Amino acid sequence: MPVPTNLATLDGSPLSPDAIANKVVLFVNVASACGLTPQYGGLVELDKAYGAKGLVVVGVPCNQFGSQEPGTPDEIKDFTKTKYDVDFTLLEKQDVNGPSRSPLYQFLVGDGEDIAWNFGKFVVGRDGEVVARFEPQTPPDDSELKAAIEKALG
Repeated sequence: MPVPTNLATLDGSPLSPDAIANKVVLFVNVASACGLTPQYGGLVELDKAYGAKGLVVVGVPCNQFGSQEPGTPDEIKDFTKTKYDVDFTLLEKQDVNGPSRSPLYQFLVGDGEDIAWNFGKFVVGRDGEVVARFEPQTPPDDSELKAAIEKALG
């Protein structure tokens, strides 16, 4: 099962399949009012460090954990840009667990454990398959996360 192609960006416009085709994608469920929110800074650094090599960082706002992403799309965009200078792709808000789990997270999680909290990370290879999963507490500068990205990038 490949990455769903009907993804929408934070402003509701379709994400072009070309944006992630043949790329290594790091999907992260994000939130603006979480103790882990400073990880946005590290995600920006990953995007800068590996973007030219084929990494695409994609943030997926989620309000399922302690209602820590209650904002509107404009509020989320303004917060992430102003506070962390985020310019990587942010998708529309999605549920990552439960009966309303989005098709993207149905694909990412598969038969695995539910997402534990905000800032869970999935590395998807150029072939569209999940190659690694990291728990929320794993910071973006973690050596194992970077190694998984580098291996996927080839």
